[in-house]
Amino acid sequence: MNNTPSGDPHHTLISAEIPLERTSAWEAIIGMLAVGLLYAALPAQLIIGPSWLLLVIEAVLLLPLIITISNRRGLSHKAIRVLILILLGVLTLALAIGVALLIITLPTDKHATNLLRSSVLLWSSNILVFGLWYWQIDGGGPVKRHFSGHQAADFMFPQQVNGNTDAWVPHFLDYLFLAFTGATALSPADTYPLTRAGKSLMMLEA
Repeated sequence: MNNTPSGDPHHTLISAEIPLERTSAWEAIIGMLAVGLLYAALPAQLIIGPSWLLLVIEAVLLLPLIITISNRRGLSHKAIRVLILILLGVLTLALAIGVALLIITLPTDKHATNLLRSSVLLWSSNILVFGLWYWQIDGGGPVKRHFSGHQAADFMFPQQVNGNTDAWVPHFLDYLFLAFTGATALSPADTYPLTRAGKSLMMLEA
C-alpha cells in the first residue's frame, strides 16, 4: 500500500516495505562517518583546515538522511540522493587532496612510520569512498534497485548472473567488498562492471 503524499513509490528513501534498503542505508552512513574519522586521523600536513571540518560537513548533510530513515518519512528520495551525491563529492575531494599532499610532501618527510600510517589511512579512505560511490551509482541507487528487482545494472554480482531468481539484495558491504578487491587486486574479482560509469569508477579507484 502506498502512503506517500505524492503517490510516487519513489517518494521516500526508505519505507516500511523496504527494510533491507533501510539496513543498507545505515551501513552506508557508518561508512561515511568512518571516512571522516580517517580524515581526522591524518597528519596536519595532509589536511586543509581543521581535522574536524569533514566530520562537521558530514553531520550537516547526513542529518536529513538520518531523520528520514528513523521516521520513515521526510525528504523525498530525489532530495536525499542529491544530498548523498554532494557528500560523496566532498569526501572524494578530501581524499584527492590528501593523496596529492602526500605526494607533494613525500620528498621532505623522512619518517617511515608517519608515511606508512598516512598511506594506510588514505588507502582505507579510498576503499570506503568508492564503496559508497558503487552503492549509490549502481542501478540508480538503492530504491531504484529495489523496484527493478535488484537485477544487474552497473555491476553484476555472482548472485545476479541468472537474473537474480533468488531475489538477492546487495547491501553496502557488498559494494565495499567490490571496492576492496579493486584496490587490492587492481582488477575485478567476482563482480564485474557492466557500464561505462562502473568501469570509469573502478579505473579512478585503482
